[in-house]
Order: sequence, then structure tokens, then C-alpha cells
Amino acid sequence: MNKIVKTKELFATNNKFIKPFLEKFEYPWEALPEIKNYLKALINDGVEGYTLIDGNILMGENVKIAPTAYIEGPAIIGANTEIRPGAYIRGSVIIGEKCVIGNSTELKNAILCDGVQVPHYNYVGDSVLGDKAHLGAGAICSNFKGDGSNVTVRGDQDYATGLRKLGAILGDRADIGCGCVLNPGTVIGKDSRAYPLNSLRGVYPENAIIKSNDNIVEKK
Repeated sequence: MNKIVKTKELFATNNKFIKPFLEKFEYPWEALPEIKNYLKALINDGVEGYTLIDGNILMGENVKIAPTAYIEGPAIIGANTEIRPGAYIRGSVIIGEKCVIGNSTELKNAILCDGVQVPHYNYVGDSVLGDKAHLGAGAICSNFKGDGSNVTVRGDQDYATGLRKLGAILGDRADIGCGCVLNPGTVIGKDSRAYPLNSLRGVYPENAIIKSNDNIVEKK
């Protein structure tokens, strides 16, 4: 099973403000340092159907925000997205349409494509989540190595990212079980599913069931 890492192999989103941005980059982690500037350009130019809130947050139609959620800009929140109680959006966050940002979930410098669900006690920092990706309760995208060194993505070959902070890259429809830790630089291929309580590291193929790091089978 191939361990794919290129943007075009992981994501097929048609979101009008995410698709043209991601397509600029051969590898998805290359987008992360550019999120803030891209958001500033979107805010300056405007997005059809989106309203500017507090000077640096673009919000689509029918977005539901709980009174106890907290949002820092710059950010864009796609139409029909739900921000639940206690959610914390820390800035430089791009959220697509029909997403769920749940109870006590924290987002920072991240891209969430359409239909992403991070509904319960999740941390998503310096990460890219494809269309309809899902994190189970308590799943964490760890974005910083204990020794503070730059993150290397380790697949069929090693990719030096040059980034001190890099969380997880989840392809379209990837599904991560409850309580998993995605260590810095983890890439999960499209349509793959990880069992709960795994500590994941490296690059995992598409269309796979990740039972453990040494037990990965193709989905039938």
C-alpha cells in the first residue's frame, strides 16, 4: 500500500476558498506558514456570501456559534458550520462548510475542509483535515516535538518540512478513533480508519484500517 503525501493525492475538495489555496502547494504542510497571509487577503477582498465580523473573521450563512465559544481572527468559517460550547479558535484557521467544531475543541493555524467533524475534546494545531475527515473524542493532533527540532514526515522517503510545528495531515474521509494521538508529521491517507487509543507516527496508506502501528490492513 502506497504512502502518499502529495496535496493532489490527499484532497479533492471543491470548497471555493480552500481549493485554490491548497492547489498552490505540492505538499500540504507547505500551506501552513501561508494561512495567515491568505486569510488577510480574503478579508481584504471579501468572499461572496460571507460577512466580516470584528474586522478579521469572515462568516458564512447559517453558522451556529454557542455563547461560550471563543474565536480569534484571522479566520473564515464556512456556511452551515456549528461551533459548539467551549470551542476555542485561536487564529489563522480556515474552516469549510458544514463542519462541527465541538465541545472544548481547540483549533490553531489549521485548515479544515468541508464536512470535517472535530466534535469532542480535540486539539488541531498546524494541521490540514480533508473533506469529511473525523476525529473521535479526545483525539489529538500533536504539533511540537519534545526536543523542539524541525518535523520530518517519514513515509516511503523522508520529507524535511523545515517546520518546528506540524501536526497531522488527514486525507479526505479519514476517520481517527477516540483517544488517538497523531504525533507531529503524521499523514493519514484518504478513506483510512484508525482504531481507538493508537499513538500514530509516520505516513499511513489510503483505504486502510490501522489497527495498530504493526497491524495495518486494506479495507475490503
